[in-house]
Amino acid sequence: MEQSPHGMNAPAYRPVHMGYRGAVVANHPLAAMAGMRTLQRGGNAVDAAVAVGFALGAAEPQSSGMGGDGFVMVHLKRRGSLEVVNGAGAAPLAATAERYRNGIPHDGVLGSSVPGIVDALLAAHAKYGALDLSKCLEPAIELCEDGVPVTHGQAADARDKPILHSFPASAKVYAPRGRPLEAGELRHNHGLARTYRLIAEQGRDAFYKGEIARAIVRFSEENGGLFSMEDFARHRVRWQSPISIGYRGRRVYEAPPNSSGHVLLQQIAMFERFDPSEYRYMAPETVHVMIEAKKLAFADREAYLADPDYVDVPIEGLLSPGYTAERSGLIDPEAAVHNVTEGDPWAYMDRPPDESKRFHRPGSKTVQAAVPVESDTTHFCVIDRHGNAVGELQSIQTSYGSGVIAGDTGILLNNRMTYWNLEPGHANLLRPGQRVRHTMNPVMVFSAPVEDGGDLELVCGTPGADTQVQTNFQVVSAVFDHGLNVAEAIDAPRWTHYQGAMTSTWPRDDRHALEIEDRARPEVLDGLRARGHRVDAIGAWDGSGSEGAIQVHPTSGALMAASDPRRDGQALVW
Repeated sequence: MEQSPHGMNAPAYRPVHMGYRGAVVANHPLAAMAGMRTLQRGGNAVDAAVAVGFALGAAEPQSSGMGGDGFVMVHLKRRGSLEVVNGAGAAPLAATAERYRNGIPHDGVLGSSVPGIVDALLAAHAKYGALDLSKCLEPAIELCEDGVPVTHGQAADARDKPILHSFPASAKVYAPRGRPLEAGELRHNHGLARTYRLIAEQGRDAFYKGEIARAIVRFSEENGGLFSMEDFARHRVRWQSPISIGYRGRRVYEAPPNSSGHVLLQQIAMFERFDPSEYRYMAPETVHVMIEAKKLAFADREAYLADPDYVDVPIEGLLSPGYTAERSGLIDPEAAVHNVTEGDPWAYMDRPPDESKRFHRPGSKTVQAAVPVESDTTHFCVIDRHGNAVGELQSIQTSYGSGVIAGDTGILLNNRMTYWNLEPGHANLLRPGQRVRHTMNPVMVFSAPVEDGGDLELVCGTPGADTQVQTNFQVVSAVFDHGLNVAEAIDAPRWTHYQGAMTSTWPRDDRHALEIEDRARPEVLDGLRARGHRVDAIGAWDGSGSEGAIQVHPTSGALMAASDPRRDGQALVW
């Protein structure tokens, strides 16, 4: 075995941090500290998640903030419950595919959808929080006012986003001396501190009906955007039941549509049909089968996934044992397939498509029955002393989102509109007031169905757009198929497959390639090439994503946490 400082079963370059009263993993150490501070003040997992979520807007602004969206998965141990708070915001009511016929801009407010993460965090806190909201927001306000040292990665990303330094409101935060802030310099955001205080005092209505909404809409009108007060007033989070499947005797839970969570579940359902005793960890035959399962699941996502309020998504069929068995039967253990198409999950449904919504038939290029209807990302997870857990992803889409701060609010707006498809007939075609297809997918794994008293065994997730479900697939398999601990699973050589025009961000990436970190053994790379994969060996730690995970010991209940060395993350335990 390759030597590494912390490896037990496989190489690991950061330790598993162990505690028993609480754990927080986030992609910035100061945000993780905000969550831990909240736990130690008597807060529960939801309070800590609120603290982390708001703190990230100050500490890791390239990846998320209150101008974006996200998904919050909440497990209450005593209640035996598991819920998803869907904080996806809609396209403005004035947004049409025709309006964007020349393309969707990555910079500026015209690329912004309605921010939804504020509502998601506040809804979770209102339902399950134990501390006053003001206490949860204190650490974030301090970071805004006292300043956060710019990391090397943030400085590099900011240099590649010129609008941060040329747009006046943004430059005030990111280039206060007339040049981009350098690594180690302090970044202050006093406007965001004022906004946070207003939210602490007045709650969600300040953001969606009051002073903050009016400021964002006024900014949008002055800068060529499409926001209206109606866009904000009509926004509502959705409390949803998660989707799940059984895997190796456990139950894996994901966010439902409009999240891409079903892709992970389809991948592992197909992979479960291959005997793990014959598929060694990180062997070429194992990676090959995983990639082929990924291709099939992504083809289904491209055909069927969209806003389920307006498009009938055959989720029960996609996750049915019969369908996943049929799809796994298409995998050739010895040869890669390059032209993958969707299957027919409708054949495994106990109902026909809903004629009042749009829906897709396999093999067609149009969505039928149309009716008139009005990555950069971050992940964090928390477990508290009671065994409650939160797994959350929040995002402003690409690095630093739209690049524009909405006036004096301090809020960096998202550029989520770039996730829409502009091809007529596509399931994810841009339509006013609808939610876009999302890549964010929080994951929890239980010993048995949660409603049957199953115990939490793992909470994990990662940023990385379309790579998220691929990285989560690798981590879940490493832990439950091969017995790796979470640090070993996260630190393993990572692969990412690119599948033509099935990527999310506009313009579509038409690459067909497999990237894998060159720490993988030569026989892995050679074996994948021999099976027909177009392999690009990348730098040792250049793989996508930044996985964070907390594992729960099955008998002692000890919390084992790990963060990804590929980013600035931190795992803290108590």
